[in-house]
Amino acid sequence: MIIASVMALISFKLKQPMVIAYIAAGMIIGPYTPPFSLITNLEILNVFAEIGIIVLLFVIGMGFPIEKLKNIGKKATIIASAEALGTFALGYFAAQAMGFSSFDSMFVALAISVTSTVIVMRVLEEMGLVDDKSFNLIVGVSIIEDIIIISMLAVIQSVVATEQLSYTEVGVAIGFVLAFIIGAIVVGTRTVPYYTRIVKKTGHNEFILVAMLGLAFGLSVIAFKLGISVATGAFFAGVLVAGTKIGIPTKAMAIPIRDMFAALFFISVGALMDVKQLPLFILPAIALILVSISSKFFTVWISAKLLGFNKKISFRSGIGLSSSGGELALVAAKGGADVSVTSSMLLPLVGTMTIITTFLSPYIIKYGWKFSERFGKDESVDKTSS
Repeated sequence: MIIASVMALISFKLKQPMVIAYIAAGMIIGPYTPPFSLITNLEILNVFAEIGIIVLLFVIGMGFPIEKLKNIGKKATIIASAEALGTFALGYFAAQAMGFSSFDSMFVALAISVTSTVIVMRVLEEMGLVDDKSFNLIVGVSIIEDIIIISMLAVIQSVVATEQLSYTEVGVAIGFVLAFIIGAIVVGTRTVPYYTRIVKKTGHNEFILVAMLGLAFGLSVIAFKLGISVATGAFFAGVLVAGTKIGIPTKAMAIPIRDMFAALFFISVGALMDVKQLPLFILPAIALILVSISSKFFTVWISAKLLGFNKKISFRSGIGLSSSGGELALVAAKGGADVSVTSSMLLPLVGTMTIITTFLSPYIIKYGWKFSERFGKDESVDKTSS
């Protein structure tokens, strides 16, 4: 944390995202960085990283209450599905063409399918584009995409853990994930509100926080026992809490904990990077970034146009959702390492891509928005309201 705080200060002075500072801190203290290493037991760091993933996804889930998910609309769901599945397919074949193994290809394809929602939302807010008609579509698509990616991570982990890729194994894995999600929502919507009312009556913030984190870790344990990613359990725990009366205060109390353990997660990612091999990842990283940006842009643009959105909204939505990376990309990459099926180069490769796209995304959005002005006024037809 000492090194991380120093790097965070430098990052702040340079007006760069904190995630880069934390990854750099991990690289500095990691076992692969000469002349010394401050970390000798990576397993302990991985434990903190796992806690970080659970708390991080729990807080992210609290931003997506069930009622909000219901109101997103069919069109956003269709676009998100086309984007996530299209980028995953293109990413997989691109990785295969570059000589990656089947498992490495799957997890790197999943990682580049993620949109950095936090970066996109922050850039659009700073540009004063929250009231833009394409903003709501971007938000809706990104929410659905996060759920799709988390569900796909759970399915892929379940399948590759058996080291079999038969249709039966895929079907069983999908069945388990769907059963868990549906079960969590159906049972959770009937029990969690009652549970939170009891907790709220105590009036003790400490107990409220511990009880809600207990729910997050409880669903994570159930997910883990079913062979599903703990991130899935934590995310849907957050979704259930978000719809209750203590959702907002719980999120406010959990954010500092999230920030600390999320920092440890990014530090662990950096510590696992062999800095001597980073030059080897530059060309593959750039190639995969180009695949990700182009596939995301065209799948969103084409599907939005087919659904009746005009050129300007379709173009801006494609630009806004074309950035890849962020915390979920690293979670997806680490998911392969957690089930011991990916090579040691995958995590540093995705880390390198995350650093590059974190720098590029604000500029892509900024100049893409300016370019879209040539499409004329932002007029849309009535049927695009959903």
